Order: sequence, then C-alpha cells, then structure tokens
Amino acid sequence: MADTLIVITGPTASGKTDLAIAVARLLGCHIINADSRQVFREIPICTAAPTTEQLAMVPHHMVGTRSVTEAYNASQYEHDVLRLLPSLFARGGGRAVMCGGSMMYIDAVCRGIDAMPDVKPEVRQAVLDDLHEQGLEALLDELRQRDPAYHAIVDRANPRRVVHALELCRQTGGTYTALRLGIKHDRPFNIVKFALDVPRDQLFERINARVDAMIAAGLVEEARAMLPLRHLQALNTVGMKEMFAYLDGQWDLPTAVARLQKNTRVYAKKQLTWLRRDPDITWLSPGEALSTILGSTGLND
Repeated sequence: MADTLIVITGPTASGKTDLAIAVARLLGCHIINADSRQVFREIPICTAAPTTEQLAMVPHHMVGTRSVTEAYNASQYEHDVLRLLPSLFARGGGRAVMCGGSMMYIDAVCRGIDAMPDVKPEVRQAVLDDLHEQGLEALLDELRQRDPAYHAIVDRANPRRVVHALELCRQTGGTYTALRLGIKHDRPFNIVKFALDVPRDQLFERINARVDAMIAAGLVEEARAMLPLRHLQALNTVGMKEMFAYLDGQWDLPTAVARLQKNTRVYAKKQLTWLRRDPDITWLSPGEALSTILGSTGLND
C-alpha cells in the first residue's frame, strides 16, 4: 500500500483537532500541524494550539517549533514537512495525518509552491507609494479588479499581503492567484483530503464559545507578554490585534471580545471560500466524519 497523507481541514472551531486525534489514535500514526500560527510557541492560547493533554494522546509535529521572532512562511513549511514525512510514514504504518486550517500551508505540501518572479524595485515602490497616498482601501479595490479570487480571501487587515499580491499583479499583468495555484507538483505519496462541514449557525456558536474560553484561559495575559514584540509579523493575527487594542485602551474588554468573535467568524468565512474551490476535498458532517475517513479506500486495511 502506498504511503498516504490524510488531510483534515475545515474552518476554525469546527472540531478538526479532536477528529485528527481520533483518526491518528485508531490508525497508530502521527499528526502534522497545518496551522500557520500554531508553529509559534509563545501564543498557544491565541492560536488554539493543542493542549498538553491532546499532545500527550498522539505525537504531534510542527506545533510550537518556532519563536515569534523567527520569520516563517509556506515555502519553509513545505520544505520542513516533506523532509519529515518519510520518517512519519515509517513510524505510522504508511500513514500520517495533517490537521489545520491554513490553506496556503496545506496547498504547499499537497500541490507545491511555484517560484514567484522577482518584483522590480520601481513596481514595489509604486505600490508602496499608492498605499501611503491612497490608503489600503484603494489597493483593495484595485486587487478586486485585478484578481477577484484572491481579493475574496485575502486578509484585508494585513497590508503586507495586499501589497505583495498587487506587486505581482502589476509585475506580470496577470493574477496572483494564477501564480499561487500553478502546476501541481507530483508527490511520492497519496493524498486524501477531508473537511468538516458544520452548519453556519453552529459554527458561529462554537467560535463565540471558543473566544470566551480563550479569555478564561489567559489570552489577555498572553497578549500583554507579547506587547514589546507587537511589531512582528507573527503577531499580526486575529486574537493578538484585538487584545492589543484593549491593552492600548482603545476598547474595553467586552468590546475587544466581541470584535475578536466577529473577526474570527469573518476568518472562518474566508477559509470556507478557499476550501469550496478545492474539488479534491470530501466534505463530512461531524457525526459521520470518523467512520467515513476510516472507511475510505485503503485507510482501514
């Protein structure tokens, strides 16, 4: 039987971690984290990283392996996971589970990342000038016209991502989406993808409850410890931004919590938009997920 990577994804708070642990325990294999923020060790509450108890149930990889002071991206993740997988397959009977909701990271491993063209200095400077003179909304409007597919999923609060996408659109005359989703790279293992399909109202209730639990677990204190490093890209994320606003006195805590819940719901919608474009994903309701994954061809031999 060929080695098989089982991808378990879905929007935030859909129950991916518990499902992945159940699958990995029954199959006797390891889990690879595919959440781009859970790789950072200093912010486990903000990123809803697996708990100590969950980590003890099944061997996990790529959780808390980096500091927020270190730069890390999807290309590095692709390299690290592809180097790791042969040993995990050997230890897990030819199987490994990848669990997370960072679609760029999942695509990096499953499809590969194409080399991006170098951006000419004059193009980069022109985009930056437009950002400073016209503001982020103007760049977002241009991105919507040039690349509506990426505009639908880009983090609108992250100027760096918007600027980078526009640089490449202007440089090539094409879309950033086409560069990111180029020719699929061959992999020496099978890949099966599953996503949890939770009804929207239930998902939003789960998100709201998770945020409340994060506050109770010490999210404010975690953010306070990160204040001296707030300029770092790793901390430009939902959870930290709202807590920084509270600690700055911009909002009171109830307002910050409500904004965090809202922004997390918006992020979940973006994840769903991305996932719905992938024809290789099998969508599962939570009640049937475990039995369906185990019963899929080759996974219960």
